[in-house]
Amino acid sequence: MILGIGTDLANIERIEGVLERFGDRFRDRVFSEREKAVAVRRAKVVGGEASTYAKRWAAKEACSKALGTGLRMGIAWRDMAVSNLPTGQPVMTVTGWAANRLAEMTPAGFEAVIHVSLTDDHPWAQAFVVIEARPLA
Repeated sequence: MILGIGTDLANIERIEGVLERFGDRFRDRVFSEREKAVAVRRAKVVGGEASTYAKRWAAKEACSKALGTGLRMGIAWRDMAVSNLPTGQPVMTVTGWAANRLAEMTPAGFEAVIHVSLTDDHPWAQAFVVIEARPLA
């Protein structure tokens, strides 16, 4: 059963400007240590750092929408973090208030699974998040 769906579109050039203007202040406020490490590794690719951050920004926005709140009600940027499986597939981890909200949304006898899809085509980065409730085995 689908519990929530969210999508967001982010402008990579806008994120690049924010990075130039605010640097680590922006990075530290919004992204986890793991997300920052991935962006550093991808910085050598043309548009890599800004594109990496833009996709993760969009994923956090999409996740907050799928949680049914948007970025309000106590949810923090760092309550949501994108990482990648060895296959490259993105996955979303939630902590803090976002994890509490996810638990509230999930019916008894089910587990929540967050599906994430990311893409970019300069100057745009896009994310889709679907939260699924699967019956416990």
